[in-house]
Amino acid sequence: MIDKLHYISQQPSNGTHLTAIKAALSAGCKWIQLRVKDQPESTILEYALEAQTLCAKYGAKLIVNDHPEIALKAGAYGLHLGLQDMPIAEARQIPGSQIVIGGTANTFEHIEQRVAEGADYIGLGPYRFTKTKQKLSPILGLEGYREILEKVRSAGINIPIIAIGGIEPDDIAAIMQTGVHGVAVSGAITYAVDATQTTQYIYQQLNTTALKEA
Repeated sequence: MIDKLHYISQQPSNGTHLTAIKAALSAGCKWIQLRVKDQPESTILEYALEAQTLCAKYGAKLIVNDHPEIALKAGAYGLHLGLQDMPIAEARQIPGSQIVIGGTANTFEHIEQRVAEGADYIGLGPYRFTKTKQKLSPILGLEGYREILEKVRSAGINIPIIAIGGIEPDDIAAIMQTGVHGVAVSGAITYAVDATQTTQYIYQQLNTTALKEA
């Protein structure tokens, strides 16, 4: 089961990725992606092991970005791979078939590629400009999601698609109307004045839209 809300870790001004992850878990997030760039693999493994312990304590699922070996060693629930990372089929051989693997996409053609590769879900974006991502792909905006999701439906593709990239809580209702499964956020929770209240509001937006669809 792919959660509708994905929290992507980032290093806050007053701590580490683990500080941010613990705060997100305390706020009620149930799907945590550890996304650490420009750090040694040994450091990322330490983060992943600790993050897995924290996620287990809170009944949440840990996804490791980029590193299949680290996902395996940490006992993570899943792995997320960017377009420039190892192919999904190749990566799946490392932790085994049981692990959930998500893949990044920016176009409908990328979605077709990810489905062919055997992805379990897709992170589609960016919605708008975001500082957390270097080498940003072309920004999609609301219209971009509408166009791509229409093609997805026409092609009979049925895979959970998560909108990502600079998404704020008040964007979610409109984004969900395009037909995506859920959203991924980072700064909206990391830098929230009240992370618990913000997380509850996000889930409310996600679930209200889902009820309308039903």
